[in-house]
Amino acid sequence: KEKWDNNYCLLVKFQQREGHANVPQRHKEEGVNLGVWLGTQRQQKKKGKLDISLEERLEDIGVIWDVSKEKWENDYGLLVKFQQREGHANVP
Repeated sequence: KEKWDNNYCLLVKFQQREGHANVPQRHKEEGVNLGVWLGTQRQQKKKGKLDISLEERLEDIGVIWDVSKEKWENDYGLLVKFQQREGHANVP
């Protein structure tokens, strides 16, 4: 629990500094591999093994659970804007 809290505090610092909580996989913060830790939290949630209180704390600071889905949605939104602006979706 103490280690989790410490890593969570590092994640909060990252989020405040970077403006998001999507830590790159290989990113280290104060010697802690924060990207791997966050990946582990995502895996635990996917398996239904992450305590709901911890899940809520992570959500409160903007953790995205399904990064691939989020990226797809974002990219699709950009495509829609391009199509509206250009009249087609054939991106060069």
